[in-house]
Parts: sequence; structure tokens; C-alpha cells
Amino acid sequence: MPGPPTDRRRGAPLAGWTPTIFLDPKSRHPVFVQISRALQGEIERGRLRPGDALPGYRTLADQLGVSRNTVMAAFRELQDQGWVVSTPGEGSKVAPAPPSRAAVAPPAEGMGFDLGTPAGPEDPPAPGHLLRVGSGIPDPRLLPGAALARAYRRALTLNKQSALTMEDAQGHPRLREALAAMLSATRGIAAAPERVIVTRGSQMAYFLAAHALVAPGDAVVVEALGHRSAWEAFARAGARCLAVPVDRDGLDVEALEALLEQHRVRAVLVSPQRHYPTLVTLSPARRERLLELATQHRLAVLENDQDSEFQYDGQPLAPLAAADLAGVVVHVGTLSKVFTPGLRLGLVHGPVPLIARMKELRLVFDRQGDLVLERAMAELMEDGELTRHLNKMQQVYRRRRDVLVAALRRELGDAVRVEPPSGGLALWVEVADGVDVDRLAARALELGVAVQPGRQFAFDARPVPGLRIGFSNYPEPELEEVARRLGAALRSLGGP
Repeated sequence: MPGPPTDRRRGAPLAGWTPTIFLDPKSRHPVFVQISRALQGEIERGRLRPGDALPGYRTLADQLGVSRNTVMAAFRELQDQGWVVSTPGEGSKVAPAPPSRAAVAPPAEGMGFDLGTPAGPEDPPAPGHLLRVGSGIPDPRLLPGAALARAYRRALTLNKQSALTMEDAQGHPRLREALAAMLSATRGIAAAPERVIVTRGSQMAYFLAAHALVAPGDAVVVEALGHRSAWEAFARAGARCLAVPVDRDGLDVEALEALLEQHRVRAVLVSPQRHYPTLVTLSPARRERLLELATQHRLAVLENDQDSEFQYDGQPLAPLAAADLAGVVVHVGTLSKVFTPGLRLGLVHGPVPLIARMKELRLVFDRQGDLVLERAMAELMEDGELTRHLNKMQQVYRRRRDVLVAALRRELGDAVRVEPPSGGLALWVEVADGVDVDRLAARALELGVAVQPGRQFAFDARPVPGLRIGFSNYPEPELEEVARRLGAALRSLGGP
């Protein structure tokens, strides 16, 4: 065990460190004996090691509220027993070879109590120089750091009292106003600040929504291919997740309708703009029918809208929340996909009672977010910096998308079918029959490329002939290398 925090250059404990000494005024032992035994215990436990310097007499006396003579008597007791050596002008230290060291049991490696639900499997160790393209994330190297730093500094210094004392579990009012304005201008949602809660990323949004919406045993419908961490948030709240298929037109609403005849469903999780991970769009007819069913059965529709800011070709369909006249849609988004995952900022737009319930739940474990960061982000949005950044990234990410699509076609040939998505930050690569997707992904990992095989998104964990490959977080030369390594992985498995 480590000893006291010691400045070895001076040979004295750092200022403020005190041995663990508790004096009992009712003890039958004199105070100097209590002190000597406490210091002896520190040595036996290993907190004080041979050669460690001890506090000076006056320092320890002041810390313990006793006289200097009492401390001197305690040190003489320790010297007489061989625990401490003292040198005039240098103070006292633990003896190089204390007379005995009690056998101290090492800390238990396990736990003496049981956990409830077992944790999921750990990720396997990754090789060095890994190109992580399993998920589309923004390139942190393109973060407008100077603008963000200026905004953060202003948020922290212009009104320091307000910045450091404000408490609001719903999020900074200015950021909620800015987000509501953005949802109205770019998504066509009749948004309002009181209907917005700011979260630390979208995963917190799902966690809060799950605990606000469901009780143990309630049924929740999810896409058979989808966002496993979102499912987990609802499962941890006690929900029974029921999967429905996804095809070229998105969520199979007829299959959903059949489930509604058999179960009392509380919520539906759907990604209508770009399905996660296949990128298909929920068709207009299915959107309309989904909202009808939600209204009829009083379902909450949780709409995943994580990267709709990036649209390269054509015009996107409006989100479900824009057509919601019955108050059934809960719109979940994130700013982490705009700047960098390290800036944990998500949002939920929904009915006021739901937002109020989520705010109450948040107070249990996270009283509020980073209100200074939220204030700074609001300024970037108000000043148009966010829009300028998005305009720049549109061009950068479009080029990266096109480079990776061309490189994959060249390196993997007929073994894959890949089409450039109209937006977003990742590709869905369909793999030909006869290619073992899981083995291909495992071999690619050995060659230093991390992709996500379709099985990782499957509710039933069955093999899926597809790969999700992000293109946004690496420049073009590295994306070319991703394709080369995938091609080498395919050939090593006997592919073309």
C-alpha cells in the first residue's frame, strides 16, 4: 500500500497530511500512548514505510490539539521499541527495519456482496494503430476549438456568479431556447423551450425517458435491427422489449399493429429518418400509420434523430415530431454528432409533463449538466457558428463518403454492395452470400480496422449480412487504408 504523500526531495510529508490518529478522552491509556500506538499501526498497515519522514513534533501537536511534550513522549516510546529513528536537525523517520510488521491481508479482489443484473460482456482488446470506423462520429480534429473556447470563456467570466451558481436540471434556458429555435427552423417542429430537456448525450435521454415512461413488465417495441444501448436503457427500467422487423421501407408497421393486438405496449423506438444501422428511411405511408396507431393506443413514439444535420443529397423527410398533432412523439437528438462525442450534449423534445418527469428523475443522480458549456453552446448557435461549422462539415464529410464508397467497391468488388447514403456519418455495406460477416469483421480487427458486423445490431443476435462503417472521423488517405485492410481481410478468408 502507498505511504503518505511525501516530497522525497525534502524528506518531509507534504503539508496537510495527518496520520490516522483518533484520540479517545475516555480511554484508560495516556494520550502519548494512544499516539504512539496509532503511529505504530500506520507502520504495520504499510501506510508509513521504512524511511518515510514523520511530521515534526510541533506540527503533529497542532494537528492533534495536544502539547508538544505529549508528542515528544510518544516518539520516545516509538524510538525505544525500534519503530522510529530520530536524528538532530533532520527529524524522525520510520526505522529502516521495524521490529515486526503485522501480517496484513491484501485487499479482496472480489466483492463481499452480490450485484443485481449481470453486466454485459467486455470488449475484446484492440490492436495498436487501430482505425475505428465501426460507428460514424465527427472528426474531433475539425472541432472549432477557438470559437468554442471563446464562448466558454465568456460564459464563465461575463457573469461568474450566475454561471457558477445556477441550477437547472432541465438545461440552461438559453440553450433550450436555441435548440427550440433550431428544431423549428430545420426540422419543422413546433418546438418550445419548456418542451426541451438538455441531457449528457442521447444515452442519458433514453435512460430518463425509459424510467419516466415504463414500469417493470411493460412492453416496449423496438426495431429488430437497431440501437442496442437504447434497448438496454429500457430493459434496465424493467421493460419487456419486443422486436419488429425492418425492411426497405423501415419499421414494419403491420407487424407492429399485430403486436398491439396481443400486448399492452407503452412505447415504440424508431429511427425514421435514417434507420440505425441500415440507413433506410421510414416511408411516408408507414409514418402516417405509425402516428395513427400511437394516437389510437396511446403509445409514446421515441424518434431517434441523431445525425439529420448532415444531408448531402436530396431533401430529407420531416421528422415524425413535425406531424405530431396528438402529443405522442418524443424527439431525441444530440449535439455530440455535430462537434465531437466528448461534448456530451443531447436533447429531448416532448410533451411538458414528460419533460417535467424526466427533470425530476435526473435530480436523483445528476442534478444538472455542465451549464457553463451549455451557455457557451447556446452562444455558438445564436452567433451562427454552429451553422457555419455544419456547412463546412457537409463538404468535408461528403468527400469522405465518396472516397470510402469508391475504395470499398474497388477493394472488395462483388463481395459487397454499397451505396452512398443521402446523409449521416456512416455506410451500411451489404455483404454477398457466402461471405461470413463475423469472420470478416474479426479478421479486419486483427489487421487494425474495427467495423461493426450486423449481428451487433440484431435483437436476436443472429448473423446479419452487413457491416456498418463510419466515414466521418478519418481523412481520405486513412479511409483508403480502411478499404485496403478490409480487402486483405476478405482475401485471407478465401474471398475474391
